[in-house]
Amino acid sequence: MQNILEVNHLKKNFATQKAVDDVSFTIEEGSIFGMLGPNGAGKTTLLRMITGIFFPDEGEIIFNGRKFDPVNDIINIGYMPEERGLYKKMKIGEQALYLARLKGLDKQEAMRRIKYWFEKMEMQTWWNKKVQDLSKGMQQKLQFVTTVLHEPRLIILDEPFSGLDPVNASLIKDEIYGLAKNGSTIIFSTHRMGEVEEICDHIVLISQGTKILDDSVKKTKQDFKENLFEVGFEKRPELIQNNQVFEVAGIKGEHIILKIHEGYKPHDVLQYLLAQSHEIISFNEMLPSLNDIFIKLVEGTPLARKFQPVENAL
Repeated sequence: MQNILEVNHLKKNFATQKAVDDVSFTIEEGSIFGMLGPNGAGKTTLLRMITGIFFPDEGEIIFNGRKFDPVNDIINIGYMPEERGLYKKMKIGEQALYLARLKGLDKQEAMRRIKYWFEKMEMQTWWNKKVQDLSKGMQQKLQFVTTVLHEPRLIILDEPFSGLDPVNASLIKDEIYGLAKNGSTIIFSTHRMGEVEEICDHIVLISQGTKILDDSVKKTKQDFKENLFEVGFEKRPELIQNNQVFEVAGIKGEHIILKIHEGYKPHDVLQYLLAQSHEIISFNEMLPSLNDIFIKLVEGTPLARKFQPVENAL
């Protein structure tokens, strides 16, 4: 699959601060790409260079196979910034129409698409409301609609779930899936890493303006796994001793966490436990979260685990 975007050795400085320091990555067309990192990591600066708001001090951006031209290429990009880019005193319907016309749609086509999206997002009754009268979540839904109205090839969403309740967050998530399925490419930027584990195909982790990880979500979680398994029993044993196959890493509620020793596999654990006449009701691998992985990479600390240590294991 061809790349719709290539970012090559981008650098951006503000006074003495390095906001972006030699960052490179590629994005495949039709994918959902996660740009992750804490607040202040440089994500928004990167997005503003990709959209032509900022010019890089060094490096280049390739869009759709050629050097990015902000004047001509911006029509193929939809950008929803974290800050509200809406006119507070303008009516919702008039604002959507105005922004659609700015993106090159004629009035008739703009109205058709606005009505389609307003109905889809349950916004039909908002037409004559003003932005200042909307809740933060309602403003976010409006901003999402105005971002995708002109059917851009590349859609950039900076903290898209900010201010949304779980129902509307799920609605936006479903629309992201649908847009990608229909051929749009999504860049999803957030500091809330748990939000992207099930959405994104590929991720880049940014810390202090530099790239510290660039890989698929699936491979990243596999690369950082620690051979930990959560075992549920019909009745949790009082004590399972460490042995050549595994060691007991902790307790999680009524389950026991086991760490398999190098050279052994999950079926070796099951064979051992069954030979001890334990009645097993569940056996699941524990993969690290993206947040755990980020903490490990940035702080050099062990992957976070939410279970009690076991002091009695031999």
